[in-house]
Amino acid sequence: MKAFVTGGSGFIGQHVIRKLIARGYMVAALARSAESQAIVEDLGATAVPGDVTDMASMRDGMAGSDIVFHIAAWYKLGTPDWMQAEAINVSGTRKVLRLAQELGVPRIIYTSTIAVLGDTHGELVDETYFQSGPFITEYARTKWLAHYKVAVPFIEKGAPIIIVMPGAVYGPGDTSIVADLMRFFYRGAPAVPGLDTTFAYTHVEDIAEGHILAAEKGKIGESYILAGPAIPLGEMIDFWAHLTGKRAPSLKIPASLLRPFTPVMGALESIIPLPAMFSREAVASLGATYMARSDKARAELGWQTRPLQTGMLETFAWIADEEAERAVTAVPRTREQQIAKLALSAAFTLFLAWLLYGRRRK
Repeated sequence: MKAFVTGGSGFIGQHVIRKLIARGYMVAALARSAESQAIVEDLGATAVPGDVTDMASMRDGMAGSDIVFHIAAWYKLGTPDWMQAEAINVSGTRKVLRLAQELGVPRIIYTSTIAVLGDTHGELVDETYFQSGPFITEYARTKWLAHYKVAVPFIEKGAPIIIVMPGAVYGPGDTSIVADLMRFFYRGAPAVPGLDTTFAYTHVEDIAEGHILAAEKGKIGESYILAGPAIPLGEMIDFWAHLTGKRAPSLKIPASLLRPFTPVMGALESIIPLPAMFSREAVASLGATYMARSDKARAELGWQTRPLQTGMLETFAWIADEEAERAVTAVPRTREQQIAKLALSAAFTLFLAWLLYGRRRK
């Protein structure tokens, strides 16, 4: 059995390749850089130089495949590069699916996301839920277009596509906003913004297994949500404190007090580069709920998720190792830099405190 994988050097893709090879598949993986090529070859796959935006570059590598996994995607928070997002997430998806159908690949797994369901406003939804926006992030908007304006029409025309829809993926090696939040907490965050912001936390290994199960057991034309427990950020922070023994931030700020600052963050990020956590899109997302149930995947695919405690402990162990290595390799700060950092932290904390308490007294 031969599998062709796009996004194989990415967070989810690497785990999918490992599982495919462990099951005896021959894997060809698209690689758009020398670094990506090295990663997929180290995993045991054959690297195919190319890009999802270039159909010709994929043709020889995809030809003769029994299954195609289209996992590659543009995923950035706070980067207003909508043209690149559309080129990769929308046009790239169209090219991959069109080529796979043209080559007669019998099964195609397309990786969507529960972000295409948008802010569910506290409702735990399933695959039948639909809304057409507006969307808070460019990632969600372009993935919605890829899902409903590209993949679904291909299915309606007979393409053998199965869609998987992961929740908020986490685990060792994560580079998403979830890892940023966990690292922020681990370093002793002074405050928690947007306590009611809710994600469906799902370990990357479980997501990868869901991809394989969808390929083996999924019904062509169907979508399968792969999402773990949906937990508000405030509760998750307390859970992290319990797991790690670290103190939870005492300052907890409702999203309603921070969202009005969305335009301010947008103006700032146009002047200076901001961490993803403090971007306009991140602030605008505070209080949103990305919640979905995976009953269908559990019933039809036999999909399971590991205990949240197990996955989070594993991820914090990885973060701890990273932080220890960072402490050893970091350039020592001067006394002036240390004082400046403390002053900025204190000013930030006081500002948040004013937002939370000062306004209530008016």
